Amino acid sequence: MKKTFLLIAIVFAIFAKGQENNSDTALLIIDIQYFYYADGKMELVNPEPAGKNAAKLLNAFREKGKTVIHVRHNFEPGGNIHRVVAPLENEKIISKNFANSFRETDLLEYLNSKQIKTLIICGMQTHMCVEAATRAATDLGFSCIVVHDACATRDLKFEDKVVKAEDVHYSTLSSLTAYAKIMSTVDFLKGFAK
Repeated sequence: MKKTFLLIAIVFAIFAKGQENNSDTALLIIDIQYFYYADGKMELVNPEPAGKNAAKLLNAFREKGKTVIHVRHNFEPGGNIHRVVAPLENEKIISKNFANSFRETDLLEYLNSKQIKTLIICGMQTHMCVEAATRAATDLGFSCIVVHDACATRDLKFEDKVVKAEDVHYSTLSSLTAYAKIMSTVDFLKGFAK
């Protein structure tokens, strides 16, 4: 009888732990706003595919009833969150004035209130706000996954050198491997569906 009870207790503990881990993950969608799209003030290179992949992540999180946080940078014109990832009424929106989504916002408090441990991060721009949030989140003790093809950036210029957006994107992701796991949308969703 004792062995049976012990076995039931162990199975229950494993199940409960799995359930807990299943509910401690949130999607952080950073700055997918109109000003980054065609004719916007800060148009990126190919924001559309990144936005569509972010929408796939968003739909998967909504289907599972998981926590979704939208971040928007306070910048106009074009400061509304793009329709491709438009928030629902019950989804948290963080408005920020800095690259780091945690700086002078209630993001950390909100994540702690939801007992979030893992952040799935996507958005715009890869080398600025996505990178800043990922580094800050890791420093604050969160596990992070950056979904690389749900992010976009732009060409940069330093003195007379132009760095193409693709190079900016991949060099940023390369440096972020010290802070986060980097995955494609397809690979992330395969694992997420289990």
